[in-house]
Amino acid sequence: MTSSIYEKLVQVKIGKIILEGYLALPKDSKGMVLFAHGSGSSRHSPRNQYVAGVLKEAGLSTLLIDLLTVAEERVDAYATHLRFDIGLLSQRLAGTTDWLIDNQETRHLNIGYFGASTGAAAALVAATKHPDAVKAIVSRGGRPDLAGSSLPHVKAPTLLIVGGDDTAVIELNEQACQQIRTECKIVIVPGATHLFEEPGKLEKVARLATDWFSQHLTKEVKDGPNRVESYS
Repeated sequence: MTSSIYEKLVQVKIGKIILEGYLALPKDSKGMVLFAHGSGSSRHSPRNQYVAGVLKEAGLSTLLIDLLTVAEERVDAYATHLRFDIGLLSQRLAGTTDWLIDNQETRHLNIGYFGASTGAAAALVAATKHPDAVKAIVSRGGRPDLAGSSLPHVKAPTLLIVGGDDTAVIELNEQACQQIRTECKIVIVPGATHLFEEPGKLEKVARLATDWFSQHLTKEVKDGPNRVESYS
């Protein structure tokens, strides 16, 4: 971690609840990436922390935040229903976006969402509530299909990264991408499974995400064709 990155623990109040997160602000930041964690995950996810580290080194600010409270996480650990409550998760994500827009340290930055698993669906839904603020979305092994009727209303250029061996999720991503009317691109990483645990695969995810956010958080959003690519 370089000394030019300022980091702190933050608390975001949304209605009656308070969410905790890690905010990192590199000097002369190019944009802000808000992480939407997936099924059973939190700001402590080593995979998302790794991706956030790569983004920070590229000059992008990051906010890794727990979308569930500590009490809710305890319940979800055995009930597993809150992690699939896309309405709740997207509401929390949209509320956190309001906080970023109002916060003096972050209000000048264009915002991107990085969503994993069910967090990807929450990111897509939340983006429709902030079409002017959210400039880019990246999904890692996501379930964008769970965004349902919100998909055609997404305005932010969207990158869907899927493991080549995650065949069921590939199909779900392809179907969702066809419903997104702005720029949507699928990149399939050969040899990767759902969590990208294979050697070198998460590094490729981080590189793809960095390129996407660096490109789209510093320019005007434009519509474009939907594409599917394989990344080797």
